[in-house]
Parts: sequence; structure tokens; C-alpha cells
Amino acid sequence: MPFPHISISKQQALSFDVMKQIDYHAIKAYDLPIILMMENAGYHLARITAMSAHKNDKICIGVGKGNNAGGGLVAARRLKAWGYHVFLDVVETELNPLAAEQLQRALAFGVSVKKIADPDIFIDAYFGFSQRFPLPKKYIERIKQINGNKALKISLDVPTGLPESLNETAIYLQSDIIVSLAYPKKVLYHPTLSASIYVVDIGIPKQAFLDFEVSMPIPFEKSGVYRLVQV
Repeated sequence: MPFPHISISKQQALSFDVMKQIDYHAIKAYDLPIILMMENAGYHLARITAMSAHKNDKICIGVGKGNNAGGGLVAARRLKAWGYHVFLDVVETELNPLAAEQLQRALAFGVSVKKIADPDIFIDAYFGFSQRFPLPKKYIERIKQINGNKALKISLDVPTGLPESLNETAIYLQSDIIVSLAYPKKVLYHPTLSASIYVVDIGIPKQAFLDFEVSMPIPFEKSGVYRLVQV
């Protein structure tokens, strides 16, 4: 994929807690709407997916009920608009209001709500870094099923089931590609992970990171997507 590389160490990467604080700070201090960050995340996710996809591929996107699901649903809408075959595994009966809005938009574009067993590409947008453990059984079952098929697996922000303190018994989605939002998370540096990691701009201003003394804000003014080189 023709994106520039950026080197960021595990020490420079962010914990889930700090990233949540920066997210909240950007919303409150800089009047950055969540729905705008969601749109940016979904666009980059769709773009990276399209660079790995063929037009006849079946793309299945797994969504939960929160904001990460909303990013996946934006990607569904974008990919459908670009002519791809897109299906949704919608796990929950009730989504949060923003994700529900994105679901309606995706449906209006012709995306199908249908869990398919044999996708060519599977996009994991179930939780992101807001996931809580232990995961509900229905998500663990899905992870096991997806890990057992041959689909290209792409996770939005953080693979579902991947805890910050990774242990040998953890059941998590074995992603081939991870689209990390705004900044790399420390959990992505575990030696058992082999995914290609891309860090994408979702609109959080550089100053929001500097407000939290992040020493190396990513220069998104040069490129909205970077491939992460772990050092």
C-alpha cells in the first residue's frame, strides 16, 4: 500500500485510558463532533480495505453497538458506494444513537444486513479500544469462527478480544491489518501480533495531543495515513 512509514516506539504509544482522555478532550475543548471523527475513521477504513479488495469480493463488516460500530458502518456505506458487495453482521438489537444513524445510511445505500459464513474480507468493527472484558459469549463465538476462515481480516482500531495485558489464554481476532485511529495503542506492540498497522487521521488536532504531553504528534498534514514501523 503506497503510504509513508512512521516510526513510533511502544513507550511513545498510548494506553487505552490516555487515548480515551484525549478523545474526550478533543470533543470538549475543540468542539470536535464524534460523528465527524466517525466519518473520518470509516473513510480511511474503507480506503484501506478497497486497496486490498477485488470488485467481486464479499466484504462482511461485524458491528457492535457503539462508536466503533459507527466507523464500520461508515466504511460499509463508502464501500457500497464504490461498487463493492457489502454485508453486515449486526450483533446487537439496539445500537447507540450515532451508530443507529450510520446503520440507516448504510441501508439506504443498499448494504445488506446478513451474516455470511464465507466472506473474502472480514472487517472487525465490534468494539475498538472501548471493549470491556470479559467479552459476551456471542462475540467470543464470532471471533473463533472468523479466525477459522480464510478471509482477509481487518480490525478497526484494536482487534476484538485483545486485552491490554495480553496473555496466552486470550481469545482475540487474529487480524491481518489493523487501522489504528489517531495514534498507536500500546497493546498493538505485543510480539505475537503480526498484522500490518496503519495509523489514520480522524481529525483530532495536534494541540490536543500536546495538551497531554504526547511528545510526537503524528504529522497528518503530510499524509492522512501512515504505516506504522514499530521500534
